Amino acid sequence: MRTRAAARRPTPLQWVRYALGGGLPRELSPWVLADTTGPGWVRRHLTRAVVQLLPVLVLCVTVVPVPLVYRLSAAAGGLLMGLVFSLAFMVETTEHRVVKAGYPPGTAARLRDERSERERLERRSPYRQGGAGSFD
Repeated sequence: MRTRAAARRPTPLQWVRYALGGGLPRELSPWVLADTTGPGWVRRHLTRAVVQLLPVLVLCVTVVPVPLVYRLSAAAGGLLMGLVFSLAFMVETTEHRVVKAGYPPGTAARLRDERSERERLERRSPYRQGGAGSFD
């Protein structure tokens, strides 16, 4: 069951500011923790990275005075390189977001490790629902 604090989400404007590196109000700290540690956290991190890259990509496609095919290939290459760098620093970036939300350093990594270990144990459990060795 979700708590009231965890159910509260940022407004679209707050989310864009958050995606661009801004902080959120303290009452949204549980949401930040869930956003950076819950299932799908990598996908959400990459979504934030695309939002950060979008202004530069739009400028590249609309302003640079070269043929469109060059602008599009430069934008695609820039997006690819930006996502590679984003993936390289994903753990540090999400940890920084969690610290800005008021949690101690290492919290996000610890929670992701705990969830991963729990999921690993559940996969190996002979008593999991519907799995091999289930007595149902």
